[in-house]
Amino acid sequence: MTEPTGDELVQILATLSNPHRLRVVAALAGRREYVSQLARELGISRPLLQVHLRKLEAAGLVSATLELSEDGKAMRYYEVTPFTVRLTPELIEMAVATLTVDGAEKGDR
Repeated sequence: MTEPTGDELVQILATLSNPHRLRVVAALAGRREYVSQLARELGISRPLLQVHLRKLEAAGLVSATLELSEDGKAMRYYEVTPFTVRLTPELIEMAVATLTVDGAEKGDR
């Protein structure tokens, strides 16, 4: 994986700053699972889990595949997309140089 741009780094860090999303990544580490089973394991509702999975997918941290079960039901399986982010002052310096929107413009004051 190449070093993230400033915008990508902001998205990754913001996505992983939520405890539910950290639990999702941990639960999917080394395996894939369908939404209903994952929701049961994590003790959260499917709609809430799907919100978190969409954010993780948008950040490139998980991926999904749609499969049909034997009885014809569509099942969406998720798995972690391998990633590494080594956060260093030098990485932050390089990432800041590529930011396209100033944080103050987004209301991050």
